Amino acid sequence: MTGKSSSTSMETATITKTSFVTGERVVVAVVVFRVLFSLPLSLIAHGFSLFLLCLSAFLVEIRAESSPFLLSRFSPRRGATSGILLGAVTLPAVMISKLIQLTRAISIHEAKQDELAHVTMQYWAASASCCAILIYLSVIMSKAKKKTESSSPSPSSVWLTSVSLTGTVLYGAACFVSLSMISHTGLNTSLKMLWMLFHGVAAVKLIRHLLCTFTSCASIGEALLVTSGLVLYLGDFLACTIAKIFERLIHVDLVSISYGIKRTETGIIVQGLLLGLLLFPFVFRFVLHIYERSLRKRDVGQRNCSDAAKSVVFLVSLLFFTIVAVPSWMQFVHDFHQHPFLWVLTFVFSEPLKRLSLCFYWILLIAVSVLRFYNISRSSKVERILLRKYYHLMAVLMFLPALVLQPKFLDLAFGVALAVFVALEIIRIWRIHPLGEPLHQFMNAFTDHRDSELLIVSHFSLLLGCALPIWMSSGFNDRALSPFAGILSLGIGDTMASMVGHKYGVLRWSKTGKKTVEGTAAGITSVMAVCFVLVPVLASMGYILSQGWWSLLVAVTATGMLEAYTAQLDNAFIPLVFYSLLCL
Repeated sequence: MTGKSSSTSMETATITKTSFVTGERVVVAVVVFRVLFSLPLSLIAHGFSLFLLCLSAFLVEIRAESSPFLLSRFSPRRGATSGILLGAVTLPAVMISKLIQLTRAISIHEAKQDELAHVTMQYWAASASCCAILIYLSVIMSKAKKKTESSSPSPSSVWLTSVSLTGTVLYGAACFVSLSMISHTGLNTSLKMLWMLFHGVAAVKLIRHLLCTFTSCASIGEALLVTSGLVLYLGDFLACTIAKIFERLIHVDLVSISYGIKRTETGIIVQGLLLGLLLFPFVFRFVLHIYERSLRKRDVGQRNCSDAAKSVVFLVSLLFFTIVAVPSWMQFVHDFHQHPFLWVLTFVFSEPLKRLSLCFYWILLIAVSVLRFYNISRSSKVERILLRKYYHLMAVLMFLPALVLQPKFLDLAFGVALAVFVALEIIRIWRIHPLGEPLHQFMNAFTDHRDSELLIVSHFSLLLGCALPIWMSSGFNDRALSPFAGILSLGIGDTMASMVGHKYGVLRWSKTGKKTVEGTAAGITSVMAVCFVLVPVLASMGYILSQGWWSLLVAVTATGMLEAYTAQLDNAFIPLVFYSLLCL
């Protein structure tokens, strides 16, 4: 009696203290219902699965936050809520918004069915990854719960288990119906279902690795978003590779698995470069291990290589990987007539005056800003959160003119910048001599509570937050403001909200939070003001303008309220949520 009753009473007491309705959950519900309200009849199965995913994520989040000990095996970032609902819904909502946009394109014969099938596969891949992670978290919490109960499980556990099983079965049925509609045979549908299962298993493996390796670096919701995004990107990489292998060696066309869209040279280069650098640490660790083993065989007394030798091994491995291995994959999956890096040079010099001038402008702005802000961070009493917002404004100055004047060149520039950031972060983490330690000290001058000694994510999230809406807007786009989602929400809205709220804010949205009503109002107003200026400029340049002002106001307001209430990494979530609402 004592074991079960004490456990049940403790859980009941905790649940009563946990509020089922929070500001973040309300905003997420508004965003999801806004997306569902915009669905055409042909996407009902997708909308039903998104609703099931949202409901399951809500139940898992309630269970996780009411009994935090159930997920004690992980060490999420301190000061943040679990964020499971927001993390599970964000990427599928983005994909389903793209589907809605493509449906409009097909109705006016501006897109082909192959593109719709491609995004459909991406939606179900992202959704399956999130669903599998939710199931994994539920299993972990159930096992942890059983250890605290001496006899039969509580009625609440039985109810949650039955609801989860029912939701999983219904989700699988919706996925099967949707995939069968874009398949030609039963075998084709089965292969696609197996492909979704692969994404789910890979997502579970990856999020477990991230949460256990990079402790205190991310909340569960942030790790869920990163995991689903990486698995989706890696899955596309593998599908493209497998399809090319079958096409070239066996002469079989696997359009149904490769998603069957025409890939641009810029997209292939960015994808190969980024995924190659993300896989590089595993290659470097393997090469370093072999080198150290060879040292032990020659000299028993020397167990590890010196810093200089480690730096040489790192540099040689990195050069081989980026100049030989990654470009070889690029040339295999795409018919480059020259080395991809030579193609990049040809692309840049095809409009030398504009693109080289833009590069010079970026380098000058980065050099002046970094030196100025670094000196301020060391000698001034300016709060670090305000100092970081200056970089948001710098992002506006860098990317807004380029997006209007040179959008294709900006696609490539974002990929190169992210690749440089990844390489520098690898050097910092591994402390590669001579740049590792000075780079670590320099980066620490701009960190806040969301960063850790192990992994600094703020600069990645800012750059990705600006880049992802631009990359996802390639192809048909009847919402001219959607590529600007990251720049507007982070560079304008988030910056103005922080600065005005810090200086003039009085009314707080919650007793424990720091966000103020005045700051949120300033952020929403500033984004709308910039949109009023930007729309006529885009119209004069021939962009398609079909965004209603009321729809824009809803998107800006919902994004501003999410920034006010969420405790997650806003640089990662806000641009994606804003982008998904702008696509409707």
